[in-house]
This record gives sequence, C-alpha cells and structure tokens, in this order.
Amino acid sequence: MMATPSPSPVGRLAPSPTGDLHLGHARSFLIAWWHARSRGGRIVLRLEDLDGERAAPKYLDGVRRDLTWLGLDWDGPAYVQSTGLRRLVEKAHELAASGNAYACVCSRKEVQNALSAPHAHEHGPPYPRTCAGKYPNLEAAELQTGKPAGLRFRSPDVVVEFADEICGSFTEHLAQTAGDFLILRRDKLPAYQLAVVVDDAEQGVTEVVRGDDLLASTPRQIALGRALGYRQPSYFHVPLVLDAEGKRLAKREHSLSLARLRELGADPRSVVVWALASCGFAVDERVTAADGCNIFSMERLKREPVIVTENSLTSLVLRRSTD
Repeated sequence: MMATPSPSPVGRLAPSPTGDLHLGHARSFLIAWWHARSRGGRIVLRLEDLDGERAAPKYLDGVRRDLTWLGLDWDGPAYVQSTGLRRLVEKAHELAASGNAYACVCSRKEVQNALSAPHAHEHGPPYPRTCAGKYPNLEAAELQTGKPAGLRFRSPDVVVEFADEICGSFTEHLAQTAGDFLILRRDKLPAYQLAVVVDDAEQGVTEVVRGDDLLASTPRQIALGRALGYRQPSYFHVPLVLDAEGKRLAKREHSLSLARLRELGADPRSVVVWALASCGFAVDERVTAADGCNIFSMERLKREPVIVTENSLTSLVLRRSTD
C-alpha cells in the first residue's frame, strides 16, 4: 500500500510595519523562506499592523519593497492583519464562552503592552487573578465598575512542554510564571498572543521560524492554540543578530536598515551571502536568495548569535554588483 505523501510545509513571514526592516529581519526572513522553499513549501506574508500607535502605512509598502529587494516572494496577496479584526475578536469571545477567559478591568501597564510582540524576560509578575470569576461577561464588568474591560486568558495550571527544533526542549508552568494574560484589550483590540495564534492556524501555517527572543512567548501561544482546538505548528527559534555591544538590533538603528543599504548602493546578493555565512555556509561568489535554497540547511544552522559591526556594514556596501 502506497504511503500518503506528507503535505507541503507552509511557512510565514510576519513583519510588523512599525519601522524599517534591518539586517536581523533580513536574516530571519531568509532562513524562514529557505527552509520552506527548499522543501517545496508555501510562504505566507502577514503584515502584523495591530500596534496602531507605531504601525504606519508607509512601512507597509516599505516591508514589501525590502523583501522584494532581497529576492523573496510569497504565495497569494500579502495579508494585512488589521483587516481580520472581527474574526480575532470573535475568537477571544469564544474563549470566554468556553470558560478559558474572563473579563478584567485592571493592569493598565499590561493592557498597553499586550498589543506588541513581547521578548524574552518580559513576563513581569503573574497576574493575581483579581478579576477572575467576578463578572459574567465584558458588559457586566463595565457596568459594575464603570471602567472599560478586556478579556484575560486563564492560563492552565499545568506545565506546557514543547520541543523547539533549534533550542531543544522548553517547559513552562504558565500559571506560575506568565499568569493569566490579556487576549483582548480594554479598547477591544486583540492582543498579539491571540492574533498570531489565530492567524497562523487559519492561514495553514505548519512551521514558525522566528528570532529566539520570542521563545518565551511560545508556551502561551501553544496553550491558546490548544484551547481553540488548533493543530500545533513546528517551532524554530533562530539566534538573533546583535550589535557590537551584544544588544538586539532595533528598528531605530537606521544605519543597519535595508532601506539604508539600498540608498548606499548595496547589492542584495551581498546580504544573501552575509546571511548564509552567518548561518555557517560559506560561498565564494554572490548568490541570489533563490540560489540559497540549494545551499541552506536548517540542520546545519549555527546556534550562536550573530554580531554586526560597522565593518560588517561597510563590507556589504562595498560588495556592489559589477554586472
């Protein structure tokens, strides 16, 4: 009897249009693209623009321009996350209806931070469940307190364990560490943790390749996915690109942005060669992103962070095409 062929992998590129993409983004997106494309997989482009205070239309176009300049493509039109708000809010209420979330009127700081993707060690103290079981729904919470209410996910009192394909086994007792976290803000916008889980599932994403600063978010996303009945994707958390001081690159560092490299006349193939070398794959000539599919292997990816200096930037700019 012939075995049923495994479905093709579906990867995703999920930038936030809150600034110019930099070399760290380029490396992570190239790795995600290579991993899926080299195995005949599809790529989803999702523009995560829910951070209304920082997201800007000009960056939406900039992201597409940067990715195209690198030589990356995707299947189907780019998905702008804010166009699916209604569906995300419905999922938050679905969790409340099943008893997996409850109305909450407190923790202003967490409400403000819940929209953006958190990074390692940004949990803060667990929420003490002050509002748990107090109100039957959002409307009642607001009526009784006179305050706007959001929805908070009730973290299961169990250890969440998963095997990251790069970082290995990872465990966390959510109720003791992250505690109950917001999935719907008091302004009724969905928080990052909910949005990414719902969109990954509904877009058919089977593998999540991203920076290892988001490793700590994964147990929360797994718990949400289980509560919603979703199939769990595979996770690959790749080492970050750091600056000369060992800090994570930020979008405010314009000198390392892809837009700045273009302005200086850099050849995108130089960025591809740099990214391959940073992953542990040396090549003697300039190659395109598509060529990288025949070179890159996730199994051989270097597990150390990558340091970018001004010398690195100069080298990329000087490698201009002579064609």
